Amino acid sequence: MEKRTEQYDVVIIGGGAAGLTAGIYCGRAKLKTLILEKTLVGGLATYTNEIENYPGFPEGATGTELMGLFHKQAKKFGVDFKMTDVKAVSLTDEIKVVETFRIRYEAKAVIIASGGKPRLTGAKNEEKYLYDKGISFCATCDAAANTGKTVMVIGSGDAAIEEGMFLTKFADKVIVSVMHDHGKMDCNEIAKNQALDNPKMEFLWNTTVDSFEGEERLEAVVLKNLKTGELQSVRVDTCFLFIGYLPNTEIFTDTVTLNRSGYVRVNEKMETNLPGVFAAGDVCDKFLKQVATAVGDGAIAGYGAEKYISECEIYENQILNHGKPSVVYVWNATEPKCRELLPLIEKFEQIHAARLRVTKVDVYKSPGLAGKLGIDIVPAIAYFNGGKIQGIMTENIDEEHLNRLLP
Repeated sequence: MEKRTEQYDVVIIGGGAAGLTAGIYCGRAKLKTLILEKTLVGGLATYTNEIENYPGFPEGATGTELMGLFHKQAKKFGVDFKMTDVKAVSLTDEIKVVETFRIRYEAKAVIIASGGKPRLTGAKNEEKYLYDKGISFCATCDAAANTGKTVMVIGSGDAAIEEGMFLTKFADKVIVSVMHDHGKMDCNEIAKNQALDNPKMEFLWNTTVDSFEGEERLEAVVLKNLKTGELQSVRVDTCFLFIGYLPNTEIFTDTVTLNRSGYVRVNEKMETNLPGVFAAGDVCDKFLKQVATAVGDGAIAGYGAEKYISECEIYENQILNHGKPSVVYVWNATEPKCRELLPLIEKFEQIHAARLRVTKVDVYKSPGLAGKLGIDIVPAIAYFNGGKIQGIMTENIDEEHLNRLLP
């Protein structure tokens, strides 16, 4: 089956907090923007029962409510949404390609905001009970279904303990398997103390999952004591796994630079190793993974994509000038020497306006263009003709030497 091709300015892979924020920035910049999301707009944040540390919401909000506002705002700025999975990407050329099952999307810039997926324990029989058969990753989704029941939580990080406490509002007992010694957890101290004081929470220290057991549905979790090797079968109705996430970067393995854990490496501008390809949110190699930091990443990536596209258009239309003669003044508005030369450049532009185009590139505002020109010294003059650079002048920039550039 031949795929249909559609063109966009920006394609964003992933519709979580980072992707939605990037979409808001791109849409507001009047870029034709598409967000591709394979499961749920809002991503993993929608599974969070209560978000109290996102600025501007003093009373807190559920993840679903907050992401719903993000979604609404992105649509307000004309962002398109397609609920589909990305099958392949080609990101090295000037025009990027993102492919789904039926459609081939072409874009000037791509933002990777594909987030991550829950980490599994690797214990025996785990695959048999995933999701609707007894193993869950979302307390918000499945808490009500476990009213009056016994559940187990695997993990002791912030997510595990906070979700465990939420489960106590419904379940009669929440058993927490912790791999550390008695009293040691990976969560913050406030959550730890609240959990230890919660009468519905029971802790099994120095344990990991050995296997999951049951007939059609999960009935018991067999834990292994890390110190004694003893196996203990614990009957539960549901087991919730909160042991971290794995980045959704499988399709980018041979394209963008990843770290040893599979997260995308980016700089402070959310740029990957490929021009025009950005990454944002939990898919990145970063210190803190929260909605607030994802929003910051998305804002930077969205702004970066808009800047990249703008600079590409300037380069193609003004600097290359359709093959006609073109002079580029590369300068820094904050440096006196560059400012002193500005009247000379403007006079040269006025005199020879009929013969060539003069473009002024301020590296303070547009460092990407200077990099595209291969210029790292200012002030500098670059001369183009026939769509190719003919020479670069960094010394003796005066009227006489400028006139020598003329054909």
